[in-house]
Amino acid sequence: MKKAIASLALVAVAAAGLIQAKGHKEEVLMTVNGKPVTLNEFEYLYHKNSSQQLAPQTVDEYLGMFVTYKQKVAAAEEAGIDKTEAFQKELEGYRKDLAEPYLVVPEVEDSIINATYDHMKEEVDVSHIMLSTQAPNVDPTALKARLDSIRTEILAGRADFGKMAQQFSTDRHSGVKDGHMGWLGVGFTPYTFENAAYNTPVGQLSEVVHTPYGFHLLRVEGRRPARGQVLVEHILKLTQGLPEAEAAAKKAAIDSISKVLAAGADFEDIARRESEDPGSAANGGRLPWFGTGMMVPQFEQMAFALKDGETSEPFPTNYGYHIIRRLASRGLAPLDSVRPQIKAMINRDERAGMPRKSKIRQLMAKFKAQPDREAIAQVRKEIIAHGGLDSAIIATMLTDDRTMARINGQEIPLSEIVAEKIPASPGDPVELQAGRISQWVNSALEVAVLEAERADLAANNPTYRNLLNEYRDGMLLFEISDRNVWTKAKQDKEGLAKYFADHKSEYTWDKPRYKSFVVFATSDSVANLAKAYLLDNHVAADKVVETMRKQFPKDVKVEKVIAAQGENPITDYLGFGGKKPEPRGKWRVYFPYLDKILNAPEEPADVRGAVTTDYQNYLEEQWVAELAKRYPAKINKKVFKKAK
Repeated sequence: MKKAIASLALVAVAAAGLIQAKGHKEEVLMTVNGKPVTLNEFEYLYHKNSSQQLAPQTVDEYLGMFVTYKQKVAAAEEAGIDKTEAFQKELEGYRKDLAEPYLVVPEVEDSIINATYDHMKEEVDVSHIMLSTQAPNVDPTALKARLDSIRTEILAGRADFGKMAQQFSTDRHSGVKDGHMGWLGVGFTPYTFENAAYNTPVGQLSEVVHTPYGFHLLRVEGRRPARGQVLVEHILKLTQGLPEAEAAAKKAAIDSISKVLAAGADFEDIARRESEDPGSAANGGRLPWFGTGMMVPQFEQMAFALKDGETSEPFPTNYGYHIIRRLASRGLAPLDSVRPQIKAMINRDERAGMPRKSKIRQLMAKFKAQPDREAIAQVRKEIIAHGGLDSAIIATMLTDDRTMARINGQEIPLSEIVAEKIPASPGDPVELQAGRISQWVNSALEVAVLEAERADLAANNPTYRNLLNEYRDGMLLFEISDRNVWTKAKQDKEGLAKYFADHKSEYTWDKPRYKSFVVFATSDSVANLAKAYLLDNHVAADKVVETMRKQFPKDVKVEKVIAAQGENPITDYLGFGGKKPEPRGKWRVYFPYLDKILNAPEEPADVRGAVTTDYQNYLEEQWVAELAKRYPAKINKKVFKKAK
């Protein structure tokens, strides 16, 4: 027996490696710090950069920028940034997200969308018998067998569908009506139910279908073209739960409203004032567009019976009395316009996984992934003999290296299959518990082939590989640049001060600035105390904010300001003799501290944004020069001539 692989991820990478060995060897354009960079990657980034520029660079112009980019990545790798847990976790997320479009069969999704759109062209009238699986300790196998037996009896003429629904169906709403649910459209029942309804001929029974709610036996009573959707406004007087006398009063009120509307009153105005449907009253009674199955039957029937612009007489539903005005109607929109709606719909049920499952079947063949059925059968017997799948037998399996599956010749042991698995519910039948081993093996194989495909994409799909490398290198570039330039420029106070001193003549203003701490206080007395404290203690500029916060935590706030005349009403008043602004809010009084008029900046803080940017540029230049010496690029000129 081959040595067991310790991780499904290793199995997948090993499987992909077998394919990678067959891949085409790409031309190396350059090496930076001993790491090869392909011509394909260079061309990919060059064309992407050019498409984002108003004046695209030539290949020769871009080469220097690309080399610097790779030298920064080399510095990040040497700093170990790519080995950190945070980096690895973020990159893993990108890696999986970028692979998603490759892990489905697009044709399957298109066929699902087209089939759903075809269903939207019709509505079906359905009856059903349901056996719920929601109760505790239910045996799904036994439930399905019972419903299969009921189906057999009905087909043989020995039982009546309606009577079976009344006797056995756990759907109480339809059961009392011989199982009749009414007309249904697309998107209002689970997919398996909907699919059975649309694919069963009128008057016939479906096979037993399974949904998250239970098992169902359907009979299709009728089929008609879809009626589309209607847009209505309504006025409601609620009667649900009211005594008979109060309900009668509501009926009288809705009749009066009907007469007022017939006399020409504005429907929307009446709805705002009189309707007891809070969700629509504020909007003049208007409801969203709706189609078959979205409203209670009486409301839906009336809405579709009206013509556009027509108003109904009062009519009852379970909620109360309504008056409807139909505003507009529309049929089924073209496929392209409803495609996003259909995609959102199918993403909410099992259809979402069908393109992926189809791809997995392809990958199972591609990577020669197979479960070991004999081994699975043996483990299943052991679980049954043990009396179930409890924590004790799982603990034993965690040290069991029996091969349960293979992928491209690599073995997946039982210990890997059951890692992090939890025991079955003690209430489940032992046979059902034992069946989990097959599910776990299949699940492990699916994970392995998907991971193998991701690795194969990185090895053999230039588009995916270039995009993944771009994400990876971009993350490294950001972190190393932040360390060496951006954050460093903000935190290196001494370096920033020296840079400012060496370049002070380059920072000028077109007019003077008023510079000061403005101390705000809640009252004159507090302001006097704060001013006295500052002056008596000769509080330095770098301690003003901290000192005032400590001494007067709730009654004083400090703002450091620097502004030219006309830029700020308060500084105009304090520094340039302007009109005193009226105080606002709790800060009734303010005074200056350490104020002065400057004709030019005296420290980096006076032109913080400009000097920080310039210092960053300076650090960048110094760093790039250092990188060029530290990681010289070795360029293959023959290969570079092929760049296009």
